[in-house]
Amino acid sequence: MTGYFTTARHDALRAEVRAFAEREIAPRVPEMEARRTVHHELSRRIAAQGWLGVTIPTEYGGMGMGHLAKTIIIEELARVSGAMGAMVQASQLGVAKILHFGSDAQKKTWLPHVARGTCLPTIAVTESASGGHVLGMRARAVRDGDDYILNGHKVFVGNSHVGDVHGVVVRTGLGPKGLTAFLVESDRPGFALAPQQSTMGLHGFSFGELLFENCRVPAANRLGSEGDGLAVAYSSSALYGRSNLTAVSLGIHQAILDATVEYAGSRELYGKPIAELDNIKQKIGQITSRLMTARITAYHAVHLLDQGQPCDIELMNAKLVNVESAMDSAREAMEIHAAIGLTTERPIERYLRDAYHIFAPAGTSDVQRLRLAEAAMGRTKGQWSQRIVHGEPVTARN
Repeated sequence: MTGYFTTARHDALRAEVRAFAEREIAPRVPEMEARRTVHHELSRRIAAQGWLGVTIPTEYGGMGMGHLAKTIIIEELARVSGAMGAMVQASQLGVAKILHFGSDAQKKTWLPHVARGTCLPTIAVTESASGGHVLGMRARAVRDGDDYILNGHKVFVGNSHVGDVHGVVVRTGLGPKGLTAFLVESDRPGFALAPQQSTMGLHGFSFGELLFENCRVPAANRLGSEGDGLAVAYSSSALYGRSNLTAVSLGIHQAILDATVEYAGSRELYGKPIAELDNIKQKIGQITSRLMTARITAYHAVHLLDQGQPCDIELMNAKLVNVESAMDSAREAMEIHAAIGLTTERPIERYLRDAYHIFAPAGTSDVQRLRLAEAAMGRTKGQWSQRIVHGEPVTARN
């Protein structure tokens, strides 16, 4: 049934993604949990559905359905597998840089491939020494005729080991205007992948390290002008990263409620299901309330983004509310499950692990609170959502 923000087309999309996730992804979750490494085949199979093109205009072969539809896709995938929801959200970060900073030639070259599912894009900004301090990066590109030569590394790159084209932000000069973004194909000489490291959660997803050693990239692969790199990094994080990670948290949160209700209805104590106990009802009621609030917050923010309205603070709040409430509900669900929740017999321990992976990217909860406080005190320097939608000049401010 359609809601305040959704249409019949959104509902049909949700049903399509949910059916696919339960049919194609759910049976592969045990394998992904056992292998604890990227699942290439499943990533490609999801891409082939055309969902990576949800925000790509129809003129480039995309769905042209916008950010609310993107949220629904990621949410429904993450409900079954946080890893596969994360795979799609990371691809959307790669789409953002081309949509908003790519030349006509770059858009015509890459966007149709992304929309068809034959290309998985990424964005690579973070480095091990600088972390979230983007201006502290050391990877560098030096102009050499019609090319640039890249040296350095990037870490925590979503879709690192399945990506076909990486949007890499590196230094070309000094200060905030000394960062520039490039499209680097995964088969380009001088590019390599570090071995994938095992992580606490999101098994099946890759967020690893990219290595550049005298990697020669044509100047035609530059995104925007020299000096636009900080805007590429921050705008992708502010507009796409926060909304995408919100959607992953939302899907995991729904899975937490579903699993907890099912368990409470089947686990008997004192001769009746524990779902009949008032203290268990209280906890389930609290999880339900958090989830309802989180979904409204998420849908409201991306609805504003689709309408071209300023919504930076709504996106910040959506990420904050969804991440924190999913983690709170996961902990409460573990209390309901008790000891069995610590075993792999039940999925709740996976949901808890996956939920924690969404906390840091695109700004931790502390970062979101700081930015919300600055907005309340009138200390912001304009809104990314307004600048990008209306094509205004961009300057760096996360």
